[in-house]
Amino acid sequence: MDAAHTVEPPEGETQLTFETAAEHATARVPVARPSQRAGEVREMLAGQRYESASHVVVCTADTFLGIVTIEELLFAATAAPVESLMDRGAPVVAPGIDQEVAAWRAVHHGASALAVVDRHGHFVGMIPPRRLLGVLRSEHEEDLARFAGFLRTTSVARTASEEPVQRRFRHRLPWLLLGLAGALLAADLVGSFETHLQLNVMLAFFIPGIVYLADAVGTQTETVVVRGLSLGIPMRRLVGRELFAGVLIGTAPAALTPQFV
Repeated sequence: MDAAHTVEPPEGETQLTFETAAEHATARVPVARPSQRAGEVREMLAGQRYESASHVVVCTADTFLGIVTIEELLFAATAAPVESLMDRGAPVVAPGIDQEVAAWRAVHHGASALAVVDRHGHFVGMIPPRRLLGVLRSEHEEDLARFAGFLRTTSVARTASEEPVQRRFRHRLPWLLLGLAGALLAADLVGSFETHLQLNVMLAFFIPGIVYLADAVGTQTETVVVRGLSLGIPMRRLVGRELFAGVLIGTAPAALTPQFV
């Protein structure tokens, strides 16, 4: 077939995984053979509707060889073979690669579009510029959400910031009640030492110090955990270490205090 045409994804390559390169690729792009002339390809592009025509994919059958930008195609002489215009070193990605990795690979190579090629060298589709921008925007929002301490997207942060008073009340009250229960438990624990406090009132002077240390350790742990979550570190990796660190931090002042009393 002499005309520029559209290649459909090879059989067996149509099962997509969420957030992969193949999900964003489209086969509705101009495809030409390396032996075709630039003028012939330009003529065949006229009157065709593509999802993206910024790049012409060069293939032999369905084997990917390279790409030609539309700028190069329009500038080339009419008799110039497509093979002499194509970029053989154009960046490509596998269908199952993560969308963020694919987008950053395009950025690293300064490419405005990215070809998706399977392990057999078959052309699956092209990730057009607008989809690459969409991926970069989505990943940027996700990173910003992580830096803010959210595990999902900025839409979650916006919902939490704009939700009505009734919903704020329902979301916050359980945690405040949990904190109140902890305070009552602490008061009961202190009350169990009432006799010792009556015999040695000076012990009561250390209660504010204990409260301060507990609050300081909690704030440090909160900061470390939020920072870790923003960097994508799983919660299960943080909990054990922070618990162990908290025990050590609590033991150290307890061991040093008798030396100054």
